[in-house]
Amino acid sequence: MAKEDAKKDIINRLRTIKGHIAGIEKMIEEDTKTCDDILLQIAAIRASVHKVGLIILEDHAKDCLIGDQEMVTREEVDKVLKTIVKFVK
Repeated sequence: MAKEDAKKDIINRLRTIKGHIAGIEKMIEEDTKTCDDILLQIAAIRASVHKVGLIILEDHAKDCLIGDQEMVTREEVDKVLKTIVKFVK
């Protein structure tokens, strides 16, 4: 995915997440939905945030490990792995 396409995708996903959050806020304020409905929306938000993180992580890994270099150093691999570990915790 091209850098600009990835950026647009991330922004669109974040806007969708904002919309879901606003929807949950409205559900709670108006007391119109059940806990099941609210929790389902929260699960959707969590999945969306995770997907955004994966897109950013993939782009980061490609930049660090592929980039313009022919050889990747152990330090660069370690840096990417540390980022992955932080994300999945």
